[in-house]
Amino acid sequence: MTDKLAELSGLGVSIWLDDLSRERLDSGNLAALIRDKHIVGVTTNPTIFAGALSNGAAYDAQVRELSARGADVDAAVREITTTDVRNAADLFRDVYTATDGVDGRVSIEVDPRLARDTEATVAQAKDLAKTVDRPNVHIKIPATPEGLPAITAVLAEGISVNVTLIFSVQRYREVMDAFFAGLEQAKANGHDLRGIHSVASFFVSRVDTEIDARLDALGSSEASAMRGKAAIANARLAYAAFQEAFATDRWKALAAEGAHAQRPLWASTGVKDPAYSDTRYVDELVVTDSVNTMPEKTIEAVADHAELNGDTVTGTADQAQQVFDALAGLGIDIDDVYTVLENEGVQKFDKSWAELLETVTTQLQKAGA
Repeated sequence: MTDKLAELSGLGVSIWLDDLSRERLDSGNLAALIRDKHIVGVTTNPTIFAGALSNGAAYDAQVRELSARGADVDAAVREITTTDVRNAADLFRDVYTATDGVDGRVSIEVDPRLARDTEATVAQAKDLAKTVDRPNVHIKIPATPEGLPAITAVLAEGISVNVTLIFSVQRYREVMDAFFAGLEQAKANGHDLRGIHSVASFFVSRVDTEIDARLDALGSSEASAMRGKAAIANARLAYAAFQEAFATDRWKALAAEGAHAQRPLWASTGVKDPAYSDTRYVDELVVTDSVNTMPEKTIEAVADHAELNGDTVTGTADQAQQVFDALAGLGIDIDDVYTVLENEGVQKFDKSWAELLETVTTQLQKAGA
């Protein structure tokens, strides 16, 4: 039987798990995924933590201890989530060492309520990095207009960053520019660029979800024929932009100082439309120097029946652009799609954060009763 996850890794795709919980850590599940499934990193977000805290009793002991100390809900959430991230980072320490810091990464996101506040994002990113206190942590910052200068400022402090909620190639170009500026400032600040790493999380499936709905509303055979093509085309155009940016003299000057490229990370790769193959956002986005962060269900599907045919991205930019030309020809407002997706992304994480705060508030009250 072919080890498809090993094959995918061999093709230059780092496989990260898009999930983390105390139960995964305590049960040995995460350690087993690292050992047996070629998992070399973890990403988290407010939705993941909200789900983890609402299920099971794994956090009860820590909640009781926090309640006894009189911790408020914000302090409790911070301590609970950073504990999970710190412990996961320790599990990945050997991977981190073996890959010279490229993999073995665990991400934790700034409070999504700060997505439109540059200064507060910078302050919390620095605080999270200090609290987790592990060299293999990534601080997640959203690629909102207010997030872009925060990305630069945090990198300038020598802190590794996972940029999240990227939907458009134009915004991705702005993210890479913010990354370059951050490294240039870090160098000026005396930081060793070899110790700074970054990924850019380019969201995939949500693009199809939004555009497919608009195509369905058109109701024509021409529109129906374009269903399910946008997300992969968008990601392929993003990779072309990555190749272009990291071939510039500006990047070469940073690379000469030991800087590591900011790899594109394919996020939101769980398939939401049952009409599509459940591995399509893996099979069609295989390319070296990339990361694919997947929910465990997708990892299992890839291991079982992925159709891996080597590099499916390089050299596809012209074909991908034709998809967007056709969508524009049908009247799909692509810029509006990206605006809607970014706003929805921030709102979804806001809602999950509110649910997380509510769950922990209830648990603290029960523990103190």
